[in-house]
Amino acid sequence: MTLDALHAFLIVLSLCGALAALASSSRAARLSTQLVTQRGLAEGRARSFALVAHDMHGIGLALLGRAQHLGREMGPEFESQAFEGEARLLLALADAAAEEGASAALARNLVEERFPLGPVLHEAVALAEAQLGPGSRHWRITPGLERLSITADRRALRGALVQVLGRAARATLQGDFIDIRADLRPHAASIIVEDEGLGVAIEDLSPAGNDGTTERTRGLGYGLSLARSLLRAHGGELVIEAAPGVGARAFLSLPPERVGALDQAIA
Repeated sequence: MTLDALHAFLIVLSLCGALAALASSSRAARLSTQLVTQRGLAEGRARSFALVAHDMHGIGLALLGRAQHLGREMGPEFESQAFEGEARLLLALADAAAEEGASAALARNLVEERFPLGPVLHEAVALAEAQLGPGSRHWRITPGLERLSITADRRALRGALVQVLGRAARATLQGDFIDIRADLRPHAASIIVEDEGLGVAIEDLSPAGNDGTTERTRGLGYGLSLARSLLRAHGGELVIEAAPGVGARAFLSLPPERVGALDQAIA
């Protein structure tokens, strides 16, 4: 190859490299633009959910106050509990909308820390109990469970627990027991919520979640789908198993490296 031919070849090779770099830069710019657009859409969606949740919350509080006022004015013969129940359901939906609006940003920006499970668990029980209105449930927490420490986003875990505990509370009756325990295994660590309620709660199930049997059905409703998303953001999973006439069991699973003991392991 002559010197002129070699020089021309090097020029062509240099031009090809420049064109490839330009194409790569252009593609990166397009992807960056698309990412910014998607983030903008997600933020707009979150703001919309927040506004809807705010309005629903205001209406729910107004209805709840009116129901309680009518109950006091009309006396015990006035059936205000159903009215109160509807108001509290609206408040629960407002909470779900608020959590949904926050979940997208939360999943992208998890603030992970190591914290004891006990306080978060009691906060979640109190929030689930508050959604019930008149009546109560007996929450039985396995001794030692509160001594577990979790590496996760505290708010996300609490939100997932509230959704699962709320489902258990809605599926049971006043005075029923709801058990909360742990199952620590090499491949997964689970917080288990068990109740002896209705078994299959219609709002929790979907046709796609049916495993083909009549005795056991698995599925997730709106609030539980949010809980599952929050757990999956931590590498975990949520599974609901229910049997009519027996009750239901929820597994909130996390990778074992996220769960430890503050002082000693659970028995």
